[in-house]
Amino acid sequence: MKKFLKYILFIAVTYSYAQELNLPVWTQYLADNEFVISPTFAGIGDNLRVRVNGLTQWVGIKDAPDNQSFYVDMRISNRSGVGVSAYNDKNGNTRQTGVKFSFAHHLVLDYYTKQFLSFGLSYNINAFKIDIHNFQPTIEMPILDPAITDDRAISNHNFDVGFLYRYKEFFFSFNANNILEKDINDFNGFEPNTIRNYQMYSGYVMRSNYNKNIEYEPSVFFQLFGSDGRSATDINFKYRKYTRGEDYYWIGASYRFLNDQFLKPLNVGPMAGIMKSKMYFAYSYQITTNDLAGYNSGTHMVTIGLDFLQGISDCPCTKSKINKF
Repeated sequence: MKKFLKYILFIAVTYSYAQELNLPVWTQYLADNEFVISPTFAGIGDNLRVRVNGLTQWVGIKDAPDNQSFYVDMRISNRSGVGVSAYNDKNGNTRQTGVKFSFAHHLVLDYYTKQFLSFGLSYNINAFKIDIHNFQPTIEMPILDPAITDDRAISNHNFDVGFLYRYKEFFFSFNANNILEKDINDFNGFEPNTIRNYQMYSGYVMRSNYNKNIEYEPSVFFQLFGSDGRSATDINFKYRKYTRGEDYYWIGASYRFLNDQFLKPLNVGPMAGIMKSKMYFAYSYQITTNDLAGYNSGTHMVTIGLDFLQGISDCPCTKSKINKF
């Protein structure tokens, strides 16, 4: 039991610092919404796209991390896009809310070989606090520390930058989040001032040789935290089938691991989604495979969305990687 409690404490502490560094990325981006991880995807597609995510981590553990987020992006003119995202993140007694404003510009490198290059920029506003109203006395600490008199709230402003390269059905994106360093308390030696992290996302959309309405999409997502060098990788696979017009459904799976522990996954699980008459729904379930597996029923994510205000662009650089038949 002592080992388990120590593990919980370690996870809570590391997650609370990671939470302030950047919102946790699970499988939100795989619900046909790459704008989650990079501003470079803003405006790619024919519609104004709205997505709402709800994510509950480690179901069954009290005060486990919980996250809600909202995303909107659309194209402006033929080669640019804008977007905004807002989120609310909770982990025990820590709270984080924020909003991002994003802009992307898409260039045509070569019309004939379908090579495109996109650049993106996001301005971020984050608010982080510790909710002391939930603090309760314990046997070890029957009286709360009288020095704790506020919620230790702090706000910060930052930027994300990135680029996206596309060649036919191949895509590769690189993103640097929170590129500015954070002001810290000089007397707290544990808090990192480097909150930058790097993300790379790459994949390939393959059309079936036997049925043009079927696509396969393997992809890889890599994330590196600059403060301590931690890194993790997702290996993903999706099967997508179009039914009528722009309607389709998909199923897939994701495998996440620390980069020094390939054969010891952090999470693994199935995913599925459907687009019907511009309405979108997706669900993902991630099985916890570490020491917490016996104490929770996994991580659940739901995405709902709507595509509307369709406007066809005459520039191929804003074409979605999801083919439209």
